[in-house]
Amino acid sequence: MSSQEQLLSILRRSRTCEESRRHVERPHPFWDTQPVPSIGSEYTQDKDSGPIDEVKSPADVRDEPYALPPQFEWCTVDIDNDAEAQEIYVLLSENYVEDDDSMFRFDYSVPFLRWALKPPNFLRMWHLGVRVKTNLKLVGFITGIPASIQVYDPVINMVEINFLCVHKKLRSKRLAPVLIKEITRRVNKQNIWQAVYTAGVVLPRPVSECRYYHRSLNPKKLIDVGFSHLGPRMTMARTIKLYKVPDKPQLPGMREMKEKDVQRVFELVSSYLKKFPLHPEFTADEIGHWMLPREGVVYSYVRESAGGEVTDVCSFYSLPSTILGNDKYNLLKAAYSYWNVATTVPMHELMYDALILAKQHDFDVFNALNVMENDLFLKELKFGIGDGFLQYYVYNWKCPKIEPSGIGLVLL
Repeated sequence: MSSQEQLLSILRRSRTCEESRRHVERPHPFWDTQPVPSIGSEYTQDKDSGPIDEVKSPADVRDEPYALPPQFEWCTVDIDNDAEAQEIYVLLSENYVEDDDSMFRFDYSVPFLRWALKPPNFLRMWHLGVRVKTNLKLVGFITGIPASIQVYDPVINMVEINFLCVHKKLRSKRLAPVLIKEITRRVNKQNIWQAVYTAGVVLPRPVSECRYYHRSLNPKKLIDVGFSHLGPRMTMARTIKLYKVPDKPQLPGMREMKEKDVQRVFELVSSYLKKFPLHPEFTADEIGHWMLPREGVVYSYVRESAGGEVTDVCSFYSLPSTILGNDKYNLLKAAYSYWNVATTVPMHELMYDALILAKQHDFDVFNALNVMENDLFLKELKFGIGDGFLQYYVYNWKCPKIEPSGIGLVLL
């Protein structure tokens, strides 16, 4: 396994298949108390789908927050407040995801966090933090954002749960389960009873197990920082040549997405996603939020025909990592495949232009899961298979497992 593959596994909260399976049978003291399918459970038909807990109402949910250890207190973090946004940035950048050798660490920017946490109809009370009472230091965090998710037939009002993080020095305090229980309580109070989330570890029970792939755009830098290495019988010059892409998009009519394109992109993406058993149901406003370009955050491009009709769309978001202990470089720029719809050209031709556009923006590597129809371009465009697996979960919902090609959802 290459160091590039090892890092990709770590950076996407993933473990190898073998590691995951070693964890399958271990006890899950917290998750075994939650309304999630047990590890060994199997549901084979769509009619087996449905909530696990008995149906409740917000009145059935306790009004009092769950108790924290006495030295801590709950807070709602205001991502619009520059000082509080910086606190979130520091907590995540220092404690969220880091490789075992302390060489790389996720670097979610404040603009990225504001994009990720403020979709239409977001609730600030779902940006939940834990502070130390004595100095008000932020030491724990978890978030939820509203989403309509279709799982097989029903469309369910859910939350997407993300950014669960506890300060490294407090991992023994069992704060994570309390954070999960409290965000669940706050969500339930809004009459929402299901959630979708991802993790690199196997918990009870994934609805799907997806795999990461990566495409080098700047192989010399990746090799210089220890992210990758020269392959057998490969020179640096041959490696650079192998991964070189043209300077400009190859398809005619490719341009950056604009505000005027939102309705058409909404139509393209919404229609495309309906073919996948698990996918979000977006509104046009949500598509505008998630896909209109934001420098350093999300990049979206459309292909416009000679007659002025938008026919294809590709997009990717930016999630860099800090490079620790390297004299030459301090940031690894990674692009992640997002929403892509090809209607007039093969998917691999559209995504080739996505690689070219990512390279124009100085990205070092382009990552993608084998979800949706991504298998149509991964091999063709020289993506390397990673060892990283990402598990998808649905809280308080049972249904048959879904192949990666049936997953139409990308979580940030």
